[in-house]
Amino acid sequence: MSESLPRVTPAQRRARLGRRHLLAPSARAAGVEEVADAVVGLHATDPATVYLSACARLREPGAGEVERALYEDVSLVKLLSMRRTIFAVTTELAPVVGSSTARAIAARERATLLKHLRERAEEHWDEARLAEVEKAVLAAVAARGEATTAEVAEDVPALRERIVMAPGKSYAARQTVGSRLLRLLASDGHLRRCRPRGSWTSSLYPWAPAPALPDLPVREAKAELARRWLAAYGPATEADLKWWAGWTATDTRRALADVGAEGVALEEGMGYVVPGDVPGDGGPAGEDEPWAALLPALDPTAMGWQSRGWYLDPDHVKPLFDRSGNIGPTVWWNGRVVGGWAQRADGEVVWRALTDVGREAAAAVAAEAARLSGWLGEVRVTPRFRTPLERELTS
Repeated sequence: MSESLPRVTPAQRRARLGRRHLLAPSARAAGVEEVADAVVGLHATDPATVYLSACARLREPGAGEVERALYEDVSLVKLLSMRRTIFAVTTELAPVVGSSTARAIAARERATLLKHLRERAEEHWDEARLAEVEKAVLAAVAARGEATTAEVAEDVPALRERIVMAPGKSYAARQTVGSRLLRLLASDGHLRRCRPRGSWTSSLYPWAPAPALPDLPVREAKAELARRWLAAYGPATEADLKWWAGWTATDTRRALADVGAEGVALEEGMGYVVPGDVPGDGGPAGEDEPWAALLPALDPTAMGWQSRGWYLDPDHVKPLFDRSGNIGPTVWWNGRVVGGWAQRADGEVVWRALTDVGREAAAAVAAEAARLSGWLGEVRVTPRFRTPLERELTS
């Protein structure tokens, strides 16, 4: 079947990235909301990733622009969503993400927490007590306006009770109920993360009440998320979308059908694009613009596909990924990962090519390193998930 489909080469796929993911200099955005929508959400498990990913794509990079969207205008919200990962998405996209993925994940998180409370908590817990404590937590947060978990626990002492995780194992640990419960309430959409205490790289978030997201029909939401993802990441395979969204094969196929995705032939097999988006020989104007980028650990472009051979040399996986499959800071040249980078303790941004990139690329990467150093200033960034090359560059 794929023999009769339009064929899309790896080079054509790489040529689209610079403009679609706002990485080519002429494609950079004025606001962080445009960035988040262009890549269908910014990875936010590591707080620094949101800032680094956004600023790599902004015409005028700076932490203040990201903080405006996250904490002043609240035009970006963080949701536990695709692949049980926290993403920062625009308020316009949030209902789609909520109904297509986040709501189901929150239900599973609730069931897991209730099971752990029943089986591993040091005090008695059941569904009724959990509901009672949740109600008290929401009232306490509303009364304070915003509060950290520790501050809420002053008002709701049950949050200080503990759960034994991995009992009987060498890595067993005792966690407070509060450390799990407030994250669950955020997953359910009742709370949101406020400006962290400390710098923007901190994970010590206060919580505040969050407005409820509109409920959309699940099937329609999945189709819309698939459409947006294909527009940004296509051509791509069914397996790529299934992995990225964390859906079942049935849901993935149904979403592709619902958006009328058109088939193309890729090196790895059958791929899909949104209707009318098959790459032509020349591509849209500007797709041949050369570009370099220093992208952070877990950047959405680097983590956009399950099959990465068309932009990542398999020999480069070991130095650039940790043992759990998290990609570290990467250096890009014209749609391909060519190396990695790190920030040393003195603030210097250093990088290393893992392949011969030539003078033009080296000069462009050096310029991006200087651009990154310029807006970081005195801030020091260490990725939460450290990789062999990143550790080596900072040693």
